[in-house]
Amino acid sequence: MSHRDTPWPAGTPCWVDLAVPDLPAALTFYGSVMGWTFVDSGEAFGHYTIAQVDGRAAAAIGPVMQEGTPTVWTVYLASEDADATAKLITDNGGTLLFPPMEIPGNGRMTVAIDPTGGSFGVWQAIGMNGFGLANEPGSVTWTDIRLADVTAGKEFYSAVFGYTYQPVEGAPDDYSTVHAGGDPVGGAGGMMGAPAGTPSHWLTYFAVPDADAAVAAAEQGGGKVVSPMEDTPFGRMGVLTDPFGATFALIQLPG
Repeated sequence: MSHRDTPWPAGTPCWVDLAVPDLPAALTFYGSVMGWTFVDSGEAFGHYTIAQVDGRAAAAIGPVMQEGTPTVWTVYLASEDADATAKLITDNGGTLLFPPMEIPGNGRMTVAIDPTGGSFGVWQAIGMNGFGLANEPGSVTWTDIRLADVTAGKEFYSAVFGYTYQPVEGAPDDYSTVHAGGDPVGGAGGMMGAPAGTPSHWLTYFAVPDADAAVAAAEQGGGKVVSPMEDTPFGRMGVLTDPFGATFALIQLPG
């Protein structure tokens, strides 16, 4: 288990959020599946709503602010200097959806597309560090970069965030753990059986106390199972979509 009250190290996934066309319905769905409680940040911040576990920030859900915005869980990577990271992104073939911007009292951010088509965010903490907890029920415990071009994708993230990679015994040959100077901070590999034509994307794994109960709640709330729950050496896990089409994974950690 991990609680944190300081900024996450550079390159570490430090936050996830979701923009939806129906905020009340999304809060009902994820509250049921994840057991989250919610705090509305108010009109000044577009009713960006913080999901909490025991008073600690776990994720956020907000309304779609621009028509046509895809409904996806966006993974934000920690940066000590969002502007410098933005330059590295464009210098290495990535594209910024908007230049770095200030969120007053919270941080500085941008969202980008890597050269293989995967979207991700960059977060420079100023007042809001990101996850207040990780690796326990109700929180993010892992993220994967699913890449349409594994070699090009890994080269990009190495150039921008200094990532190194280590193979995982028993995993597909192109799958590896991602390291940002120490312990693994996630995984990277190919599309892992996704339907043909699926673009590159980041996949967020949320820990739950009972995976099968969480799946039942998701299906009752309008979600769908993409990859059924299965037992693995890392826990019982599977992949779902929410009622708006956003993909996420659930994992019941061992023990």
